[in-house]
Amino acid sequence: MFVDIAKIVIKAGDGGSGRVSFRREKYAPNGGPDGGDGGRGGSVIAVVDDGMRTLMDFRYKTKYIAEPGEDGGKKRMSGKAADDLIIKVPQGTIIRDIQTGKVLADLKDNGQKVVLASAGRGGRGNQHFATPTRQAPTFAEKGTSGVERTISLELKMLADVGLLGYPNVGKSTFLAATTQAKPKIANYHFTTLQPNLGVVEAIKGKSFVIADIPGLIEGAKEGVGLGLDFLRHVERTRVLIHVVDISGIEGRDPYEDFCKINAEVFGYNEKLAKRTQVVAANKMDLLFDKELYHQFEKQLTDEGYEVFPISAATGEGVDKLLARVTELLDTVEVEALIDESDYFVETIDTSNEKDIKYFMDNETYCVEGDYIDRLLYSTNLEDIESLRRFQNALKMSGVFEHLRSMGIEDGDTVRIFDLEFEFYD
Repeated sequence: MFVDIAKIVIKAGDGGSGRVSFRREKYAPNGGPDGGDGGRGGSVIAVVDDGMRTLMDFRYKTKYIAEPGEDGGKKRMSGKAADDLIIKVPQGTIIRDIQTGKVLADLKDNGQKVVLASAGRGGRGNQHFATPTRQAPTFAEKGTSGVERTISLELKMLADVGLLGYPNVGKSTFLAATTQAKPKIANYHFTTLQPNLGVVEAIKGKSFVIADIPGLIEGAKEGVGLGLDFLRHVERTRVLIHVVDISGIEGRDPYEDFCKINAEVFGYNEKLAKRTQVVAANKMDLLFDKELYHQFEKQLTDEGYEVFPISAATGEGVDKLLARVTELLDTVEVEALIDESDYFVETIDTSNEKDIKYFMDNETYCVEGDYIDRLLYSTNLEDIESLRRFQNALKMSGVFEHLRSMGIEDGDTVRIFDLEFEFYD
């Protein structure tokens, strides 16, 4: 099964927590703090695998979670960092963050890799919090959480040339005649149910990849037929070969077909209107009135298109067409598929205040957030030094000032997760 779009959830591993520990040896029964640091969690990394052709694997597994780092140990022993989680994807995969719609990566080269979700860092053990006035800290840091996000994967094939045209105009026959590809060929619409790739060498030493894009009919950009499923594969191509049935044996006008297909392609992505396009007037061997071809050629030549009379079945005119396409590929620049503004830019917020959430639950003032969670976790509520550090951190983070702006008064209740206390200025 050819699958070219998928949606999955990824979660980087959380960092391990720091350890609260003290040296307890024969000759140092009251030794200092020796709690080790927590290990880093595993990141989620996408890697291009040249052996993959579709996104089918993601149809059956939709959640990828990296391992967390180990907690710190005694005797200043740091916890083990977790291995990164590697996700293999085919060449040409574009990965987006669902929430923002921004592009995380456009993976075009074999072996290319990118971090999709960064791991949480390990928390510091209590050895780091010893001071001349606090020689036995009874608290440590909690590791930070790994990034979690829902992402979409979209495969846009890496082809130099795309074949356009109505079903049954001979695109698959053309591909089979010019490459080693073996597409299914039959005399009915939508014989081709997935994009087919082939390699063409019209001029010795120069080759290019060509893709047969199936399912294009009028209304394709709105999802009629198979259009929306496969129009995305046209976007990476540099040159388009528009195949029309010049014989008209199915009762359709070749010029009208040409205009309708272009309207669908350009309507899907306006950038494609600027793509270099040549026209292959196919099935010349079935055309008895050559004047019909000359009329068609004049119409398109007047619009700036090059037209080549061919017969994919007999090979007539095919070499000339392919030689011209090879020449065009030498002159056409590769256009960036994605604008710089479309890329996701991960910002690291070093401000504790922006990480804190405030809300009311009846008459209780509630304070939450990742920073507050880590701070509370690293606080020993039975130790006066640890509590003093906790209160000072809240003050420095602007929590008390924000609560005052909300109208809190002495004696009002404040809840931080499951901890409740009365506020006194």
